[in-house]
Formats: sequence, C-alpha cells, structure tokens
Amino acid sequence: MHPKALLDACAELVKLTLQFQHPADAVVSRYFRDHRNLGPRERATLAETAYTVLRKKTLFEAMARSGSGPKERRLAILGFHAPRNFLQAALSDQEIKWLQQCDAIQPEELMAQHRHNLPQWMADALQAQVGDQFEALAASMLEPAPLDLRVNTLNAKRDAVQKELAQAGIKAVATPYSPWGLRVQDKPALTKLAAFQEGRLEVQDEGSQLLALLLDAKRGEMVVDFCAGAGGKTLAIGAQMRNTGRLYAFDVSAHRLEALKPRLARSGLSNVHPAALAHERDERVKRLAGKIDRVLVDAPCSGLGTLRRNPDLKWRQDEKAVAELNEKQLSILTSAARMVKSGGRLVYATCSVLPEENEHIAEAFQKAHPDFVPLDAGETLAKLKVEHAEGLCAGGETGTRYVRLWPHTHQTDGFFAAVWERK
Repeated sequence: MHPKALLDACAELVKLTLQFQHPADAVVSRYFRDHRNLGPRERATLAETAYTVLRKKTLFEAMARSGSGPKERRLAILGFHAPRNFLQAALSDQEIKWLQQCDAIQPEELMAQHRHNLPQWMADALQAQVGDQFEALAASMLEPAPLDLRVNTLNAKRDAVQKELAQAGIKAVATPYSPWGLRVQDKPALTKLAAFQEGRLEVQDEGSQLLALLLDAKRGEMVVDFCAGAGGKTLAIGAQMRNTGRLYAFDVSAHRLEALKPRLARSGLSNVHPAALAHERDERVKRLAGKIDRVLVDAPCSGLGTLRRNPDLKWRQDEKAVAELNEKQLSILTSAARMVKSGGRLVYATCSVLPEENEHIAEAFQKAHPDFVPLDAGETLAKLKVEHAEGLCAGGETGTRYVRLWPHTHQTDGFFAAVWERK
C-alpha cells in the first residue's frame, strides 16, 4: 500500500478507536474484517499506530495543537508505526517540518502529565501507592507487553516446546517465575504452529499463570473457576489437576465461555465442565455449597493492570465506574466462598492495580467471614517452588500477605491475589 493510503487508513482507525464506543481490540478486529485486502504488514502498522496513540494520547494531543489538518491525521502521524522515511513520503513539507519539531522535544522538557499519559485521578492513585517508583511504573505502562506463553504440562514439557519454537525460528526464553511459561518478544503467527494447533501451548501472561498456580489444585479434587471468561486460567488449572477430578468453569457470559470451547478441544482436557450462570447466586452455586475443594474468583475489574495490552482502558474507566465494580466484586467473592468446603482454599484475584479493587475487597471479606483463615501468599508460592516468591508479594505484617505484581518490577501485567483456607 502506498504510504499516503496507509496513513489515511491509520487516521481512520485512530478516529474510530478514540470514540471509545467499544474496546480498542474489538474496533481493530472489526476494521480488519471490513478491509480484508490488508496484508500482514499493513495490519501490523495500523494496529500498532492506533495503540501507540492510545498509549500516548495526552502527549500527542498536546503536540497536535501546533500542527494543521484533521486532528486524527496529526495523531496518526505522531504514532505511525513504520520507518520515518516511509512516513515522510506521505507528508507535505509543512507536516515534515512540524514532525521534526515534535521529534526534537526532549522527555525532560515535558510536563508530568505528558510523560505519564494517565488520567489525573489514576496518576494520583498510583503515585500514592508506589511513591518514587511512579515514573518507572508509568513508563512501563506505555510499552507494549511481551508475548507470554504457557506450556500445557498435560502433554508437553517446557524445554521441548522451547526447542520446537526455536526450530520454527521463534526465540523464546523461560519466564522467571512461572514454571510453565515462555516469553517471546516479537509477535509470531502462533496459530500456524503445530505446537499451538495440537494444544502444547497457549497465550497467557506470566502473572495469570501464577494465579492459577496459587490455587494449587490437586488430582481428583472438585474445583471451580468462578469467573472463567475465555478460560485461560481454567486450562492451566485443568492441567495442574492432571485431567482428573471435576473442574467447573462458571461465568455469567455464555459468549465468553464459547471462546473456551476450541481451546478446550486443543488442550486434551476432559475434566472441565463449562456452565453459564444467570448471576453469582445461581442455583448451581447453591447446590455446590460446602462441596468444593478449591475456588478461584478472578473477579470482574477495571483491568488497569493490563494497560500495556489494553491502553484504551485508562480512558474508558473512571472513579465512579471503579466504585460500582467494588460492590459487585465483594458480592461475587461472598457468593463464591459459600462453595468452599472445610479445609478448602479460596483465591480472590484481579488484573487491577487499585487497592479499592484489591486489598480493600480482601479486607472487607475477611472482616465479614472469620471462618476463612488468610494464608501468606509469599509462603504459599514458595512452597510451590516459585523462585523469589517473596518479591512477588506485599502487604500484611510479613510484607508477603498478598500477591502484588507490577509491570515495571516483574515484567508481567499488574495482578493482585489473596488466598484463604476455610476452617
């Protein structure tokens, strides 16, 4: 595609994503369905340009004010994901001069909000938590996430899959914490690989893998993944159970559970039983009261720990929306906890970095349910032979009460988890 045509397409896609009517990944996917003539390189340029604009929206909007022409075109120029000489072939002399002026601006010359590119309420909340690490955290959230893979230990070993990827020209390194993980820096076409098609690997962030590991599901147990979604953690838990026992994958969205079916077929698991719930107090939940060995509640949340992958979330969430989620999170955790039997384990997790969705929910639940004894997450992970487990945790008297993962520290998405055992 000619540079001018590709830039025009990027401007069109940027305009669509900035309407915030739908999640950015859905907007991009829809655009590609509507423009099937686009090749792989053109799709990569379009997607990365749109995501770069979303990541640096505050900075780019400030810079765009000094340019001319449609705003979405100026934003697309600033975020254009291709070599500068290719881009310049699409620009007027005036636009080239303006872009050079923008490129000459040094980071230290920028105002704070133009460096962190976060809504102010979110910047204040994060700075209150991490203090002088805020700049490093904010910078990490502006970077694309690496591609993490989970090896299906039911039918493969990590070393063997790593070699298989190498033979396909894909360099993968073992993740530092998860014993199941491999990390790939680029974005190879995984779906074409035999390892993917035959269920030996799945895409899953290392932090998400650690949450499944924390549940420590055993052979022959009754286990519930309460907010299973598309089933990433469900598949990891099923493999951990060695395809024995009974693993319920519950979710209120039948549509999300549909996405689990092809993944389940590839995985070789037969102990997984997906079921759509009407709500968290569904009759199925009542029938399982006091019968389940382990329950994972990966609660609906703001998703603000995933900004490297979903940068539009920071512009689509606000304090009011988070407050509304808090009530739902506590309600879901309370309902799910009823299924846990005496001596059973309960894990509450989110992919949020806000204490309102994390520690505050765990503490409110603990106060109302003294029959659930909190376990130290650092000790729990250490017993599971996770290296440097204490460095993955924070809070409480020991400083390792909760799992607390950060992109700038652990190179994972932002995750939280609390774990209890029922008396």
